[in-house]
Amino acid sequence: MFVFIKKYRILIGTFLIFSIITITLFYNVLKPSKTLPIYNPADVNPELVDSTVQYIAREHKIANFSFINQNGKTITQKDYEGKIYVADFFFTTCGTICPIMTTNMIEIQKAFLHNPKVMLLSHSVTPDIDSVFVLKNYAAEKGVVDSKWNLVTGDKKEIYSMARKSYLAVKLGKPSELYDMVHTENFVLVDSQKHIRGFYDGTKKEEIKKLIDDINWLCENDKK
Repeated sequence: MFVFIKKYRILIGTFLIFSIITITLFYNVLKPSKTLPIYNPADVNPELVDSTVQYIAREHKIANFSFINQNGKTITQKDYEGKIYVADFFFTTCGTICPIMTTNMIEIQKAFLHNPKVMLLSHSVTPDIDSVFVLKNYAAEKGVVDSKWNLVTGDKKEIYSMARKSYLAVKLGKPSELYDMVHTENFVLVDSQKHIRGFYDGTKKEEIKKLIDDINWLCENDKK
């Protein structure tokens, strides 16, 4: 047996190398390539979607918006034009899930601090409380980088509309107050074409890791 192996060692070695290369090629071909879906209102839990758009099954995009950030600057869709970004809804006096969400958003900020393609956008669901002054102090306390992350306030009706008609991410609150909302733990990933590409639990570290991975994938594969 040893003599046989020694005699045909070159042939055997070549066969082994060829087999390894062939198996690797087959694996790469058969392995499903990573993709991210494009979400439409019809794909999402109806509790998070305004009834007027629940029927939409294709071509959903984030609507134009205009809010005021922590520096008193008007922030519109143009500030996010061609950007990949993560959006969420919070309020500064929240003592339950918001601190966890903010901490995790800081981790996303760190991961993409030097990537100009990626931004963050947090909407207050209590704009009557979260004034520019309040948001500014909150941003300073939490370590928000102004060029990367906007905390915005504005008209409550408009924020409600964005939450439930565009981002498909917030539940209705008590019916006793018009446009009242219950914020959720959802982080929403939006691509450069204003499509929703993913929803993530902003309170869970494993979800944040997945979100960061998906942002990296989008940075390489997002169509301009």
